[in-house]
Order: sequence, then structure tokens, then C-alpha cells
Amino acid sequence: MDVKRAQQISSQPTMASVTYNGGKIYIEHVDQDTGNATVHPLENPEVKQSVSVKELEEQ
Repeated sequence: MDVKRAQQISSQPTMASVTYNGGKIYIEHVDQDTGNATVHPLENPEVKQSVSVKELEEQ
């Protein structure tokens, strides 16, 4: 995924189906300068991590 698409998804009221390493995630924030996104698994919102948007896949 590219940064622009990740930003579009994160700003939508309804989150598109996005996965990271095969698990469904929610994109909280996208840093355009670094190309990273803060995400958390849908089933565990307390577990946040920063990942490259290139590793995210839209389903």
C-alpha cells in the first residue's frame, strides 16, 4: 500500500479491510514523512505498533 491510500483509509468513517502479516488491523495514524502507520489489531486495540505502510494490504 502507498502512503496516500493509507491516509485515505484512515480518514474514512468506516475502515476498509486492511491486513498486516495476515491479521486484520485498524490504521490509527499515517506519518507521511516516514511512510509509517500506527496500527492495532481489530481484536486488541491496546496493542499498537508502528509499521511501514508498504507492509499493509487492502482486502
